[in-house]
Amino acid sequence: MFYIAFKMLTGDRGKYIGIILGISFASLIMTQQPGVFLGIMARSYSFIWDISLPDIWVMDPKVQFVDAAIPMPSTQLYRVAGIDGVEWAKPLFKGSIQARTADGNLQTCNLIGLDDATLIGGPPFMLEGRLKDLRQSNSVIVNQEGATSKLAIPIPGTKGEYRPLRVGDTLELNDNYARVVGIAETTRTFQSQPIIFTTYSRATTFVPQQRNLLSYILVKAKPGVDPDALCKHISQKTGLRAVTKEGFIDITLNYYLKYTAIPINFGTSVLLGFLVGAAIAGQTFFNFTVENLRYFGVLKAMGVSHKTLLLMILFQALIVGTIGFGLGSLGTTLFYWLTKNSVLAFKFPWQLMVFSITGVAIICTISALISIRKVFKLEAAIVFKG
Repeated sequence: MFYIAFKMLTGDRGKYIGIILGISFASLIMTQQPGVFLGIMARSYSFIWDISLPDIWVMDPKVQFVDAAIPMPSTQLYRVAGIDGVEWAKPLFKGSIQARTADGNLQTCNLIGLDDATLIGGPPFMLEGRLKDLRQSNSVIVNQEGATSKLAIPIPGTKGEYRPLRVGDTLELNDNYARVVGIAETTRTFQSQPIIFTTYSRATTFVPQQRNLLSYILVKAKPGVDPDALCKHISQKTGLRAVTKEGFIDITLNYYLKYTAIPINFGTSVLLGFLVGAAIAGQTFFNFTVENLRYFGVLKAMGVSHKTLLLMILFQALIVGTIGFGLGSLGTTLFYWLTKNSVLAFKFPWQLMVFSITGVAIICTISALISIRKVFKLEAAIVFKG
């Protein structure tokens, strides 16, 4: 019976391919669009993720996400460092600054000020230069994305050609000249602005003077001390907000999910992909079943049970669903490999495959159930009329 079901399915090549294409489209949308969404969301907390040494981030209680730091008095650093259970506490400056490029344009950059003594919070990978070179006078490190794009230097004698910013070049930061001593590899951020690293004391001289400049306090818990318990202890003692690295990632992620339209936009795309794929596959599968009613009628006249007919149609749905899901997943994989080195945000975890195959299974099941109703209502004698 399964062989007969397969021959019936592939007998009309046009409808057979149409069903597969509909399911493939739905599978592609249900993996590609969520993959882009996850990639964008990952960029919202990429700065936190790159800083691996501290266990705890301490900040003003009103901070809602990582890019909205509220400056604190520098005295808070010493209060946190003196709390029991804290192995070390280091300052971190995070703010924006205008950099004047070689062609005279102004470019907004993220300025990161690291602890002068330890340089904790620095970039995870250096492509050129060394992190300790930040201790040189007026030195900065620029991330690779910024060095090759928005901070690139025009080549003299050419028409609109640029070269990447290199070690030894200079930048003008708020009327201060800074010398590039390194190029670092960092995870792309949500805003995709160039990132400039320097020491904490130098960062406070680059930016306009204000009363408070301490953005975050990076804390390492002593061995054996529970970070969550230490967070509560720090908050009780200082009145500041202390959260673990994972907790700060959740705070930032929840802010973007709650206060931006990104989830709605991508959710709408996924829903439309699902509905369009379901409509194409369902309608085509139903028409295929209607056109093959005479064969199902013959089978019923021969004594084939409803259960067997149901299994035959489900088998047909399984075939087109498997092929359609495979083609959709292949398209998503190709999209990932073609864009993995581009500016496009994309993540492809295994959970997306589960989500997609569940959606495809729902489409195929609904299509099969709609079709089987027509077969169940069919009277076997109809095939002998006319």
